[in-house]
Parts: sequence; C-alpha cells; structure tokens
Amino acid sequence: MLIVREKMSTRTMVKTAVLSVLAFLIMYFEVPLWFTPPFLKVDLSDIPALIGAFSLGPVAGVVIELLKNILNVAIEGTTTGAVGELANFFVGSIFVFVAGIIYQNKKSFKSAILGMVAATIAMTVAVSVLNYYFLIPFYAKLFGVSVDQYVEMGAQVNRFVTDYKSFILYGIVPFNLLKGIMISVITIPLYKRVSPILHR
Repeated sequence: MLIVREKMSTRTMVKTAVLSVLAFLIMYFEVPLWFTPPFLKVDLSDIPALIGAFSLGPVAGVVIELLKNILNVAIEGTTTGAVGELANFFVGSIFVFVAGIIYQNKKSFKSAILGMVAATIAMTVAVSVLNYYFLIPFYAKLFGVSVDQYVEMGAQVNRFVTDYKSFILYGIVPFNLLKGIMISVITIPLYKRVSPILHR
C-alpha cells in the first residue's frame, strides 16, 4: 500500500513539474489589450495551473503557480524585488484554487464552468484591491514616478479613465475579467484533450 502511494505521489509530482514548466514558458507570450496602457499585458500562464487544479487538485494548481514564478525569478530575474512575481502567485493561486475546489466537490462540466466564473470574479476583486492599495503605489515609488502618471497612461488609451479610481474600475477590472474569460475558454477544450493523460 505504501509503495502504491509513493508511486502515485511521484507521478503527481512529475505532472506538476511538467505543468509548471509549461506555465513558465507561456509567461513569455504576452498580449496587450486596446483599453489598457502598454505595461498591462495578458499572459495565459494560468492555463496549465488551472488544468492541474482540475486534474490533480486545487493544491497542485497553487504549487504550479508557485513553481512557475520561482522559475521566472531564477531564469529571467526580477525588476521589482520579486514583488511582481509574488503578486502574480497570489492572484493566480486565488484563481486556480477557487476553480479547482468547486470542481473537486462535484466533477462535472457545469461545476467546472461555475468554478471558472467564480474564480474569475475572485481574481478580479483580489487584483483590483491589490493594485489600488499596494501594487501601483509600490511601482510608482520603485520607478520614481507618480501614481498620476499611470492614470495618464490609462487615459491615453481609455476615455473612461479620468482618475485613479476610474483607472482601477475601467482598466484593471475589465482587464482581469477578460483575462479570466480567455483562460477559461481556452482551458475547456484543452482539458478534455489532456485529462486522460493526466489521470493515467
């Protein structure tokens, strides 16, 4: 019995590691959106973590988020003292854990959709609060600029942005809602294809 458990654990670790590397590689591909300033770009590296959360459990999804960010810091380095990577881990973990735990309670297509909808909302709320109170003020201080300069960059591409709060409301919020939708829409057909492999 112990040997079987050890083998299963090893298999889970290998699958988690493979998904983590895939997530790290996907981080290289970033897509700018038309209504946000250039420094805000969508990357779809949460897809392997979400697939891991569905197939291996929500904790595995969080581990994948952790490992991809560790790999990013170790290989690419960081310009924010790892604060940006820590925020990426925190927000990504909320997304995959919420989706994964809802799906694990009842494994069905309906619960997967419900999980991804709830995860998208949770991620959007978390990242909006994090940006408003910490990240944007931190980056402004780190790079020696004012918060207003970030607002101005947002106003140049989004006419609804007029102040800091509207930057969060009309820039950060729709950005993350769209990101969550993109990740979810891509994950649905991918998970059907790879889940038989991950469940072997």
